[in-house]
Amino acid sequence: MQRWDSLAEVPTAWGDSVVTVGFFDGVHHGHRRVVRRAVELARERGVKAVVLTFDPHPSEVVRPGTHPPLLTTPTHRADLMGELGVDAVLVLPFTVELSRLTPAEFAKQVLVERLHAVAVVVGENFRFGHKAAGTVAVLTELGAEHGFAVEGLALAAPEEGEGSRFSSTDVRRMVLAGDVETAALRLDRPHRVEGTVVHGAKRGRELGFPTANVDTPAHTAIPADGVYAGWLSFGPDRLPAAISVGTNPQFDGEHRTVEAYALDRTDLDLYDKHVSVDFVARVRGQEKFSGIAELVERMNQDVAKVRVLLSE
Repeated sequence: MQRWDSLAEVPTAWGDSVVTVGFFDGVHHGHRRVVRRAVELARERGVKAVVLTFDPHPSEVVRPGTHPPLLTTPTHRADLMGELGVDAVLVLPFTVELSRLTPAEFAKQVLVERLHAVAVVVGENFRFGHKAAGTVAVLTELGAEHGFAVEGLALAAPEEGEGSRFSSTDVRRMVLAGDVETAALRLDRPHRVEGTVVHGAKRGRELGFPTANVDTPAHTAIPADGVYAGWLSFGPDRLPAAISVGTNPQFDGEHRTVEAYALDRTDLDLYDKHVSVDFVARVRGQEKFSGIAELVERMNQDVAKVRVLLSE
């Protein structure tokens, strides 16, 4: 799979494409339905399947300060698209200039002239162009003018029912509430948080539970404070982990952190490495204990619960 980070990176000899367009945050079940249809259509036509997505979130450019918590980084989004069989992902920088393109200008300059779209597949609620003036109906008219077909798909199959429609907003709400198990059902995988391991207070190591303190990118959707069962991944390694999210009230902390303890591993040196933390299930909420001994006892109980949850 190819990845492009600007229109200029699209090869000049790039042939015809079936293009799917959207922010696709989380690449949830509904998004996957749209992307798979684009891949299917591309194979039928003997052309390439291209995903067009954006960075940063359009709201941060159109209404600064309203950036929602993000379920996926651009790289993770692109990787997930690659798993669905697309041939290329264009992560287009969303700029003020791009936001001012009319639907007609966007279709001509991006879809036609750069990506050579012969078909475009989008969600039925897709909006594009200046002030979100473009709808699926408008895109269909532009397709008739420029020679590309348009399909607007529901974000749930008819047999899944009206109440099964998927949205990134709903998944974000679940994650922020700590309901990572329901979020995983919508995402078809555990919610992931990524970042670089940085030095912390090293209290976990002193207590016998050394943790990787993950410095996450701005606007990351971090689950509610508490303890979780999940996985800590770096390079080819994927280890079972007990994950703590919160301010460390036992030590009067003020800043929220994401810390992952790889079960039974006290030999890891992950400082400055990029890691991923997958949240499988919530064990409990954040608590403050009467003393260190009670804290350590509860941490041992947490680890035991994590083992059971991950074994299931």
